Amino acid sequence: MASRGPSAKRGGAAAAGSGASRGAEPQGEPPPPLQAVLVADSFNRRFFPISKDRPRALIPLANVAMVDYALEFLTATGVEETFVFCCWKSAEIKEHLQKSKWCRPTSPNTVRFVTSDLYRSLGDVLRDVDAKSLVRSDFVLVNGDVVSNINISKALQEHRARRKAEKNVSVMTMIFKESSAGHRARCQEDDVILAMDSATNRVLHYQKTQGLKRFRFPTSLFQSNVEEVQVRHDLLDCHISICSPQVAELFTDNFDYQTRDDFVRGLLVNEEVLGNQIHLHVTSGEYGAPVSNLLMYEAVSSDVIQRWAYPLSPEMNFSDDEGQSCTHARHNIYRGAEVSLGHGSVLEENVLIGRGTSVGNKCFITNSVVGPDCKIGDEVVLEGAFLWNGVCVGDRVKIQQSIVCDEAEVKKGVTLKPRCVLTSQVVVGPDIVLPEGTVISLHPTDEEEEDDDQFSDDSGVNKEESKVKLKGYNVAEVGSEGRGYLWKADSKNDVDEEEQRQSLWGPALSAEEESETESDVSLGSEHSGSRAASPQLDDIKVFQNEVLGTLQRGEEENISCDNLVLEINSLKYAYNIGLKEVMEVLSKVVLEFPLQQINAEKDPQHYCMLVLPLLKTWAPLFKNYIKRASDHLDALHAIEEFFLEHESLSTSMAKVLMTFYQLEILAEEMILTWFSQRDASEKGRQLRKNQRLQKFIQWLEEAEEESSEGEQN
Repeated sequence: MASRGPSAKRGGAAAAGSGASRGAEPQGEPPPPLQAVLVADSFNRRFFPISKDRPRALIPLANVAMVDYALEFLTATGVEETFVFCCWKSAEIKEHLQKSKWCRPTSPNTVRFVTSDLYRSLGDVLRDVDAKSLVRSDFVLVNGDVVSNINISKALQEHRARRKAEKNVSVMTMIFKESSAGHRARCQEDDVILAMDSATNRVLHYQKTQGLKRFRFPTSLFQSNVEEVQVRHDLLDCHISICSPQVAELFTDNFDYQTRDDFVRGLLVNEEVLGNQIHLHVTSGEYGAPVSNLLMYEAVSSDVIQRWAYPLSPEMNFSDDEGQSCTHARHNIYRGAEVSLGHGSVLEENVLIGRGTSVGNKCFITNSVVGPDCKIGDEVVLEGAFLWNGVCVGDRVKIQQSIVCDEAEVKKGVTLKPRCVLTSQVVVGPDIVLPEGTVISLHPTDEEEEDDDQFSDDSGVNKEESKVKLKGYNVAEVGSEGRGYLWKADSKNDVDEEEQRQSLWGPALSAEEESETESDVSLGSEHSGSRAASPQLDDIKVFQNEVLGTLQRGEEENISCDNLVLEINSLKYAYNIGLKEVMEVLSKVVLEFPLQQINAEKDPQHYCMLVLPLLKTWAPLFKNYIKRASDHLDALHAIEEFFLEHESLSTSMAKVLMTFYQLEILAEEMILTWFSQRDASEKGRQLRKNQRLQKFIQWLEEAEEESSEGEQN
């Protein structure tokens, strides 16, 4: 994946990226330094109760605070002065940054803090920017949860050129990244569909897609003097904007503007009256994504570990913190200093272990991040787990796709199902199973009602301490030695519980909603329909490639089938793949495996020699997923599809099915049911006429008749 290198000149973009200021600049005078406004507060409670203990900007992502990623991006872009605006727990953010490299005298980017308990939105921040006259020229506006390696120098030049050609007309350039709809790094809440002028990249229409089944565009778009209108739904909003000083002034003039979306919609509606325009810049080879909920936290963390955001990768230690230094090894295994790994423990792939952490014996860790100074017991399984600083994990613990915050303790024999969250200093266990979506916090849920209007970092401390003393812990929820409260909606209404889940993890698209969206969304052409259906296909293709890579590595390194199942399951959750698709992909990948050998496809006998041992080796994989009658039929349809695609190998199908039957993977009655299905395609009916296949089916029928006669006698 293309990205800018770590040696990019820091000041180059600043010298060229200033743009027009409020007044005319004297000819020949150097432009002012490039400035940035970094909003280190989300002004929502999406990460509650996690952010009750640690502000969102300081949440560790791959063991580095999120605000450090944003500052590294700005500094690499050429920003020389950054105003960090924060409200919630501002003292902690300020203390963190003052100890970081950003506040050293040698830092090329001067960081200035602006804090207030009165900020309630981005609009309040930008109105304060205007009131204090903080920006002198064009500036970069970015959220504190953005991870990006995008080089915006070209976007800055385009923005400046537009403002020079038509003074004060273009007020904002938004940065987007090409990304297929449904990609895991695209937050459903931020999904947009927009119309743009292909020639100038001017935004003509901007609409959020969440909850919509139909998109409507004003007819005036297509009746204007714009030669070509491009409608795009393949863009990820990076939450990075290049703004003119007029942006802050427009927020001051319009107090109903609270968010950037309000601003964009307001300007597009009043474009003819105000004369202001918004443009976009699209990048394809670089990385940029906001961490707006825990699903995005998982996705962006995985991307960083897998080096999609290079040079923002763990071993680069861009925060220049000695405690963050680590080594990078094959399969994206990162190990900090003084890490101890017990006998028989396996770090599979995409794993980061922080400084001073000890891992016990016979542990299995994959696609996980473990913070510094953690203690992990024996026979622990971490699958898509995120452990923060100082976490203690007992023996025989299993954690799947869950987050365990600072200094929490998971006692022996505990299982955390996917999407569990244990906030700071929580204790659970021993020997309990936390259901999917469980959130445990030291803060009782009913604190929310009393603290609703309190955003300052020291609000309600005494009240919280007194509540903890008055309340006891529910053993059924946290275990006999547990400490914490189940974070749940007061109402037993399923809708309230779903809203609470979405508050942390973001909305999930159900199968029903997905099918409705694919059938109902219309832009008036077949092309739009094919695009609506493409996300699932894209994810299945990526999932298939990942499964292929897993099996290749399994064969090379003799990895046990149990561990292969764990890895395939983690991929299943990562790409939101259903059991039917898992069965189809697994069958296809295993059957295609021998085709990597030369001329295997042209020689059925050679193909059988290669594929039959693989079926025996990986039989436990199939048995793990083939349990219900529908699973048998899904596998059989996948096998049929493979031999329809590779007609030269069709004579091998009988031997393959015989092997599946002898290994007790496929049941004879299900094979007979599949063979007798009347809805088979014309090619499927021709395939069933194969003599060897018919002889095998006849043999099965006779065996079934003999067994039934034996039972009658």
